[in-house]
Amino acid sequence: MSAERVAIITGGASGIGKAVGRELAERGCHLVLADIDEATLDASIAEFRDAGLSVEGTPLDVTDAAAVERLVDATKTSRSRIDYMFNNAGINVFAELKDTTLEDWNRLIDVNLRGVVHGVHAVAPIMREQGFGHIVNTASLAGIVPTPLEGAYSATKHAVVALSISLRVEIEESGVNVSVVCPGVIETPLIETSVYRNYDGQDVFARMSKRLKPMPVEVCAKKIVRGMDKNDAFIVITGFAHTAWRTYRLNPNSSVWLGKLMLEDVRKSRKPG
Repeated sequence: MSAERVAIITGGASGIGKAVGRELAERGCHLVLADIDEATLDASIAEFRDAGLSVEGTPLDVTDAAAVERLVDATKTSRSRIDYMFNNAGINVFAELKDTTLEDWNRLIDVNLRGVVHGVHAVAPIMREQGFGHIVNTASLAGIVPTPLEGAYSATKHAVVALSISLRVEIEESGVNVSVVCPGVIETPLIETSVYRNYDGQDVFARMSKRLKPMPVEVCAKKIVRGMDKNDAFIVITGFAHTAWRTYRLNPNSSVWLGKLMLEDVRKSRKPG
């Protein structure tokens, strides 16, 4: 990977975005990290620069289409190319659908779906004109297997998967690749920053960890970059995620049975009322 390659990563200050950024930067890629959390972004940029990595950063709210377009255009102007666009920013609401508010729905759609749409809409014309590039959209295991207790989140991630695969087919003739990342349980701040409606987040995480040991984010990042190198359409991360996806594809009704088991167990964490 030559030093002139350029990657834009939204949600790049922490978690999967930051870990993927380090993987790419250590291979000689110039990073443009974008994140709404300015303090964490500044700290990550300083950390990368101290390690001798090529990086710049900008505060960004992915729900602002004009701001996303300005970032993409400015990067193209200053660097003359964009090799990778990681639409990675995302949020989660852990709630039964009866407890999910319209505000929850709107925020999830704005960040998880429209945020990806804004990134794709801004960068795809540039990559088409270049004749190369790779768009990588972060979905979730919940985007390929319906997930109770995260119904609204799962709906947005299913939409990201559909968008990604449709775009992959349409844009391939231009020399541009598209992949969608579908991680299982990963050690990221999303676990702590999720909104929990009528559930104890720490108890939920403890119950999940007994059954599914979270994968270190650094391991996840290596698998994502490896999948990108192979131009995989679906980059599914964790053994459980592969098993759950395979089972769902072979027998879609299995998700109902497994969902009931999950709901029965996790409801033990539900707060009274």
